[in-house]
Amino acid sequence: MASENVLGVTATDGAGPRDGGAGPRGGGAGPRADLAAYGYGGFATDYEARVEMDALRGERLGRARAALAASEFDALLTWKDENVRFLTGLRAQLIQGKTALLNGCLLTEDHLVLFVSGGEIDRVRLVMPWIEEVHAVPIMEARGLVAGAVAEVIAPALGRLGLAGGSLGLDELSYAQVLELGRALPHLRLGDGDALMQGVRAVKSAAELALMQEASAIAEAVTTAAIGAVGPGVREYDVVAEAMHTLFRLGGEMAHLATPFVASGEHMAPPNRFSSDKLIREGDLVFIDIGAMWNGYFSDMGRTVICGEPSRRQQEVFTAVHDSLVAATDAMRPGNTNDDVAAAVHGAGARYGLEDSFLSLFIGHGVGIGANEPPYVGEDLPGAETVELRAGMTMAIEPLIWLPGERGGAGVRLEDTVVVADGGGVALTRSGFDRALLIPG
Repeated sequence: MASENVLGVTATDGAGPRDGGAGPRGGGAGPRADLAAYGYGGFATDYEARVEMDALRGERLGRARAALAASEFDALLTWKDENVRFLTGLRAQLIQGKTALLNGCLLTEDHLVLFVSGGEIDRVRLVMPWIEEVHAVPIMEARGLVAGAVAEVIAPALGRLGLAGGSLGLDELSYAQVLELGRALPHLRLGDGDALMQGVRAVKSAAELALMQEASAIAEAVTTAAIGAVGPGVREYDVVAEAMHTLFRLGGEMAHLATPFVASGEHMAPPNRFSSDKLIREGDLVFIDIGAMWNGYFSDMGRTVICGEPSRRQQEVFTAVHDSLVAATDAMRPGNTNDDVAAAVHGAGARYGLEDSFLSLFIGHGVGIGANEPPYVGEDLPGAETVELRAGMTMAIEPLIWLPGERGGAGVRLEDTVVVADGGGVALTRSGFDRALLIPG
């Protein structure tokens, strides 16, 4: 039996593949058509059907293996942390700036090999029984250690699976790894496997959306805590501290950004995209962009509030950005493109004479098990692609308009995580908007 939830994502009842202990297809959704409709809670329960994590891992593996079978590749070797998480469920220690050098995964149509830091391997063996084969590797940065890991661990694993002369898709390996793979396996053909994984991850299942609902609930609480800390004499750092306490208290794994974004007053014109020791003052606009990750999935959201009373110009900028976000959300329908969404944003800004005042950055991006992933909305740099939207795609829509010279700043961003759905996008993030800044009408 197949049923469709309110977000247009089909949940299928029946036996699914047994990869990783998989149960019903749809990540454990079964006949629950409303699995992704709201956040049921983060606990495991015996009184209510929620996401079955074993089934979700199996469903994700099934999608990746189906895409692999239809591709030019015999196997994928992923090192990007979100791809490893998607394929294996590995949650590991992440070192800033090194996340694509720590843990890897080799996927074939019938085998899975995990390469992890020596600090993780004993824990993986104890708590991840679905992993078929695991090996310790160093941080893949020092050239000698990279050469040793490829020659003694990775190349032999490829050889045992009959891939020494095959075609291997890669995502985000260091160049040293690419060189050593060529040295150890000169007949191995290498290609871009990251585009394949982007396609696999683009449309979320009901179970994935359910996890994003929980991440959104945490992100809302994080944002509310940050807004509650805003006041004259409070530093941007203080706002972040309150938010991060709430994030970890509620079980969030990390913020959406490694550099939580709280900027006040003139720091939003142009935007300083990190927090600082600046004191918030009466009349300052304050932007908060921290978000949350839960069980591997991100929710990205941002809100701008006023400390004290706003000026008319601040209200005009805020209302233009608010209307741009509403227009973009409505345009997130199956069959539309990312360009249609961008046009809706710019059209709303034009109604206020602010179409030339948007930040020179994309105004939306994919989000899910990656904090920021293709496709992009409003990217105008060379090579930007037009992508047709499909039900179940999730994107963070984040228009930002800023004007110079306004006391207290005139820079505003508002951001929601939105699911593409029939009848218009559905925002997973529900926090309201500062009514003091919104011009009625």
